[in-house]
Amino acid sequence: MTDSEGPEIPVVCEGCGTRTAVPFDEVEDAVARHNEQLHDGDPVAEVDPDVLEELADRFARDSGLLE
Repeated sequence: MTDSEGPEIPVVCEGCGTRTAVPFDEVEDAVARHNEQLHDGDPVAEVDPDVLEELADRFARDSGLLE
């Protein structure tokens, strides 16, 4: 594990049948690295879609975009 701060973000890969949690500040690199190493760069692994939707909803609310 790492000394990174912040929440861990769930990442899923339907191609591998795996799910893991990655520190927020490492998630982009971790997903890209996984896809490059295991899926020839195809975007198979991703942030859990349910979590991504919740984050987008919260951002929209907090930013006043829904008013």
